[in-house]
Amino acid sequence: MKKIWGLSVAALALIGTASAEDIEIIHAGTLLAVPGETPLTEQTIIVKGRQIVSVLPGYQGEDAVEAGAEDKVTLHDLSGYTVMPGFIDGHVHLTFEFNSQLRLEAVQLSDADAAIRGAKHAKSTLMAGFTTVRDVGAGSGDAIFALRDGIEKGWIDGPRIFASGATVSVTGGHGDGTQGYRDDIAHLMTSSAVCDGADECRHAVREQIRRGADHIKLTATGGVLSNTATGTEQQFTEEELDAIMSSAHAMGRKVTAHAHGKQGIESAIKAGVDSIEHGTYLDDRTIRLMKSNDVFLVPTALAGKTVSGWAAAPDSFLTPPQKAKALQVGPQMKDMVRRAHEGGVKIAFGTDSGVSAHGINAEEFALYVEAGMTPMEAIRSATVVGAANLGKSDMIGTIETGKRADIVAVSGDPLADIRELEDIDFVMKDGVVHKSQ
Repeated sequence: MKKIWGLSVAALALIGTASAEDIEIIHAGTLLAVPGETPLTEQTIIVKGRQIVSVLPGYQGEDAVEAGAEDKVTLHDLSGYTVMPGFIDGHVHLTFEFNSQLRLEAVQLSDADAAIRGAKHAKSTLMAGFTTVRDVGAGSGDAIFALRDGIEKGWIDGPRIFASGATVSVTGGHGDGTQGYRDDIAHLMTSSAVCDGADECRHAVREQIRRGADHIKLTATGGVLSNTATGTEQQFTEEELDAIMSSAHAMGRKVTAHAHGKQGIESAIKAGVDSIEHGTYLDDRTIRLMKSNDVFLVPTALAGKTVSGWAAAPDSFLTPPQKAKALQVGPQMKDMVRRAHEGGVKIAFGTDSGVSAHGINAEEFALYVEAGMTPMEAIRSATVVGAANLGKSDMIGTIETGKRADIVAVSGDPLADIRELEDIDFVMKDGVVHKSQ
């Protein structure tokens, strides 16, 4: 699939010694340059360095690029493939993966351990075709910030990461990971983002931004996998929610809210949240509120499927509170996607990987299609809409001139069978090929 085009011996001798950017030429058989628009056929994508410099009709070669003697020009023949923008997963937890030992690992493993484990998960995610992720809560935050920065510097391979750091939560709420531990141990584990009252919540937001957060994640309601029987409804007060939103927005950060219960979802929207994670109990009124406030939904249907399976297992490792909530919430999430889609909510792809296994992110696509989305709409959720959700439409989400060269391909037709996306054949991120079969 890959070869060097017609370079002289003298030019080849200069590769690696001169200051030059690699030039990549991609022949795309079917190109979803802007998912949602009409697919194109027999197109040529030209990449220089990290950017797409042109998209041209027909299969064009070296004469279509301006290359110096020291430039390395490489052709990728994807004429038999469907080529798309790199996918965006708007809800992951790269530094852990849920398992029966996770509560023990919380007191055994250091942030350094979490970062190393995160590097493994990041590579799996990239190989699955996801070139950008939004990490929405990871312990103290040190590990995910280190992972994000290490990938950006080129030290390790992984998707581009936008990270929240620690999750803003009320004491004892979903996001306060100290439930069930001895008090002296719990005291040592208390997060800098746990807060009560408007002033504490302002400080928690500002502290995460000081530490390097790209966005703010809060738990507006209870959650399934917190080890406490506190339900799945609203946990912050309206005053606390207002303080979180205003503090984050004043410092140029978007805010996303974990929210299952209807009241909690609607309170977060009224306070000014930019996106809702999960959204299990939304109804027609909630949908109207989301649309009128231009709020995105990140459904995480794969997480619902995953926790439902764990809870139904006869030897389930979930604690009693976790199991009860999983049996209640998990089975409802796919139908929630159906309601939101029919209601016209902007759906941005997100899996909650870390609950589900890393590297199987693309299984979320099929759940969206089962819920009534077309394959093209599902792909759009992980590209065009995913980029808009992050506020990065000028950078990622489409294959257009000036965008980052994040490109994936499959040998089949995902518009006919969305599960083709579960076996990615080609992955390029920032102009670098990471997978080519």
